[in-house]
Amino acid sequence: MKRMKATIAYDGSGFAGYQVQPDSRTVQQELMKVLATIHKGQVVQVVASGRTDAKVHATGQVIHFDTPLSIPMQGWLKALNVLLPEDIRVLEIGETDATFHARYHTSGKTYRYKWDRSKIISPFTRNYMVHVKQQVDVIAMKKAAASVLGTHDFSSFCAANTGVVDKVRTVRRLDFEEHGEELHMVIEGSGFLYNMVRIIAGTLMEVGLGRRTADELASIVAAADRSTAGKTAAAHGLYLEKVTYSH
Repeated sequence: MKRMKATIAYDGSGFAGYQVQPDSRTVQQELMKVLATIHKGQVVQVVASGRTDAKVHATGQVIHFDTPLSIPMQGWLKALNVLLPEDIRVLEIGETDATFHARYHTSGKTYRYKWDRSKIISPFTRNYMVHVKQQVDVIAMKKAAASVLGTHDFSSFCAANTGVVDKVRTVRRLDFEEHGEELHMVIEGSGFLYNMVRIIAGTLMEVGLGRRTADELASIVAAADRSTAGKTAAAHGLYLEKVTYSH
């Protein structure tokens, strides 16, 4: 058996999330369906770096699976991309160490969150960016973001229904980029709690809209209480951009 590691991209608009769910279209389900075809009906388990929610996109998700087949990299790329639906693409694939694990060996992840500040949002970007009609104070958002950097208990920025006990995570980078009318938040860290990036995005946008002050962020982090932070930003503005590994 060989262990294959692949980087994939997908448009989350038509999916109920990454992970297989009954009676719902998911990314994992589509990958397993295609791999079963290539393996003549044999079930092939696919492991990802982590699940993404319904409507969340990925430009750099990483997966692994085991196969007895000997197919060159270009052959895998062609076969998978011919058989997969158009809203999933395999960007690169290759054989990896048999001990590699797409989920357990991650050393960091980078997410990008996108807002569109146009007066009227284009019908072509409505599924890929969140529309913000009001004026946004990006300087205040950058100031507030400084309180999120570093190692903290991020309970304030975690969905209340999670079963995770240890909520300490490290945010290594949190930047804002302006691309014309688009505003992007880029966040990189050791790992993220359920809905953590979307809650941080929603809270920082509340600062940008003047509903909170930049100075409030430090006390929100310190409170370790979900009720102190802002609303969870909409899923369709979020992209899993990059997954890094220690080896």
